Amino acid sequence: MILFIIITFFICLGFISFYLPIYIQKSSNAVYNNPQHKVSEKAMKLHNQLIVADMHADSLLLNRNLLKKSNIGHIDIPRLVQGNVAIQAFTVVTKAPSNLNIDRNDSTTDTIKPLAIIQRWPVSTWFSLKERAVFQAKKLHKIQADADGNFIILKTHQDLEEFLSKRNTHPHLTAGFLGLEGLHALEGNINNVDVLYNEGFRMMGLTHFFDNDISGSLHGIDKGGLTPLGKEVVQRMDKLGIIIDLSHISDKAFKEICNLVYGPIVVSHTGVKGVKNNNLNLSDEKIKLIADKKGVIGIGFFERATGGTDVNSIIKSINYVVDLVGVDYVCLGSDFDGYVKTSIDCSGMSMITEALLVQGYTENEIKKIMGENVLRVLKDSFPSRV
Repeated sequence: MILFIIITFFICLGFISFYLPIYIQKSSNAVYNNPQHKVSEKAMKLHNQLIVADMHADSLLLNRNLLKKSNIGHIDIPRLVQGNVAIQAFTVVTKAPSNLNIDRNDSTTDTIKPLAIIQRWPVSTWFSLKERAVFQAKKLHKIQADADGNFIILKTHQDLEEFLSKRNTHPHLTAGFLGLEGLHALEGNINNVDVLYNEGFRMMGLTHFFDNDISGSLHGIDKGGLTPLGKEVVQRMDKLGIIIDLSHISDKAFKEICNLVYGPIVVSHTGVKGVKNNNLNLSDEKIKLIADKKGVIGIGFFERATGGTDVNSIIKSINYVVDLVGVDYVCLGSDFDGYVKTSIDCSGMSMITEALLVQGYTENEIKKIMGENVLRVLKDSFPSRV
């Protein structure tokens, strides 16, 4: 009887660990209306000449072989190639509250821990946010190791230049870089900035959906400014060449960081209040601050950001930023695989190119929006070499 119970337990555990992540990805990371990627010959010709870059995807959180094409989720390497995505930011989530919302969350719950257990992550990740970040970084490094040279992780200015040079003759080559959603993963230790830097992280957001010991969050309880530790951490990140991502950060801390750092800062995935007025999206004042810092604003592909469920809603938000501060400060920030439904998956990026053409953007302006603005920030931020 005991043996039967044990066998039954492990069968159930195996069933849950295999099928539950698939269910989550199918239900939470879906595509609205499953659009067909039909674009004009002119748009496709232009699109295939672009360096397309996207600033945000949480694809490392759920166990899926990203080297194989799938109809689950928003991203895998074959679909990145199909969509001519040259550079993809892989952003790492280490903790998320239950009953998550964009207005008020505390830090007492942790929905990532049961996910780590179900997916059979190392035991160290069950109890350490830093180890969850390290584990997901290692997943991306394994993808690079198994990709036969077709996927490259970018860590330095030299990496970026070599990748762009190789891509001139190998157009199906794609690359990624690591980002972090929330510096609660530092576990209160400034030395962990260096630990995560050495694991390959080159973009870090200070907060996610709750206040932490670095800063208040837009969606937290207190929504305060930078803590003393937070100010030290920001200066350390700036010195190392880690891009500072102001997604989800409190209003007070947003302004404090703009006064603290010299280099470009980004908001990797967002919308704008002028299109969809909510507690996630950027005010005109914040858009202007990012432009003043020569940074970029990544427009999300999901309804809470854009107010719509199609590609035209993305374009509407891009238009708003362009009209306010110019074409140099806006980019793509999909939030692929971020527990959101999106208007396209990564294979459908040409639909954005066509929509921009229809709007009357010039080819040079489209090049900037689709990737060159991101390239500028990476070149201005990445260290010359490790």
